[in-house]
Amino acid sequence: MEFSDEAVKFAGPVPPTSPDGRYVAVAVEYRLIVRDWQTLRVVQMYSCLDRIQHVEWSSDSSYILCGLYDRSIVQVWSILEPEWTCKIDEGLAGITSARWCPDGRSILVTAEFQIKATVWSLVDKACVQLAGPKFADAGLAFNPDGTQLAVAERNNCKDFLTILACSDWKTQVHFQLPTQDLADLCWSPSGDCLAVWDSLLTYRLLVYSSYGDQLANYTPYADALGIKTVHWSPCGQFIAVGSYDEAARILSHVTWRPLLTCSHTASVSEPSNVVAYREVASRDDKDTDNSTSKYVVCELPVSIPSKTPPLDKPDPKLGVGE
Repeated sequence: MEFSDEAVKFAGPVPPTSPDGRYVAVAVEYRLIVRDWQTLRVVQMYSCLDRIQHVEWSSDSSYILCGLYDRSIVQVWSILEPEWTCKIDEGLAGITSARWCPDGRSILVTAEFQIKATVWSLVDKACVQLAGPKFADAGLAFNPDGTQLAVAERNNCKDFLTILACSDWKTQVHFQLPTQDLADLCWSPSGDCLAVWDSLLTYRLLVYSSYGDQLANYTPYADALGIKTVHWSPCGQFIAVGSYDEAARILSHVTWRPLLTCSHTASVSEPSNVVAYREVASRDDKDTDNSTSKYVVCELPVSIPSKTPPLDKPDPKLGVGE
C-alpha cells in the first residue's frame, strides 16, 4: 500500500475518482476541487451556489455534477472547458436525487416526494418528464449497455414496472406487478432479464424479460421475513438471494430454482476435511500498547460466536446481507 506525501482535508461527500482514474473530486462546503489522482495537484477549482451534497462523474470523465439539494439545484462543470457551466433548477418541486445517465450527456433528476423524474440533456438543453418513480434511488436501474431504463412505480397501492428506451425516453413496456410492496430491482449482466423483489415482509422474487414476460416467481416460504439482498453472478447464469432466515440461495437461470442453499449454522462439523482457524490475540508484556495475533487450527466441530441483535431497535442486523 502506498500513501501520498500530501494530506488533503475535505468535508462533505466521499471524494469520487473519475472513471478513467485520472482525477479525484474533493468537495469542501460550496467549493469543488478537482485534483490529479497521482500527484494531488489541483487541476480545476469551482465555486457552487451552496453546500455540495452529492458529487458524481460522467461516464467519460468529461463532466462532473454537484447536487445542491437544499437549493433544489444541480450544477454541472466541464473538466476540459473550465468556463463552461450548467445549472438545473427544479424550483418548488425540489430535488431528492440526481444521477448521470449512461451516455454521460443527460442527467436524471428525481423531485421531492417522487412527484416526478426529469431527464435533462446537456446537448440540446431539452428535458423530458417521466412518471413519478416509487423511490428516489432504489427502483431505478439502467441496463448494462445503457439502452433501457427500468422504473418502479406505485399507483393506487399497486406496484408497476415501466421500461423506457434511453434513445427517446419513450415507454416500451408498462405492466402491473404482483408484489405487495416492491423493494428494488436489478438487471442481469446481459441486460435480457430483470429481477424484482418484494419488501422484507414477503419473500417473493420475480424475474422478467426485457420485453415484460414473466420468467420466474420464486417464493420458498411464507409468513416470515423475506429477502434482504439480491445479486446476479458476473456471467448472468446464477442469481444469489440473501434472506432473513439466515440462508443464501443460488438460483439457476434455466429453472429459476435453487442449485445451492447456504445456511449459517451455530457450529461447523462437516465436511470432515475442512480446516478451521481461530484468531488468538497475544500481548507483549514489555509493551502493553502493542498486541499481535496468531491463528491456531481448531478441531471439529467448531462453534461460531454470535451476538443476538436488539429486537427493540429499528433495522436489526439479521439475515444474510451484503
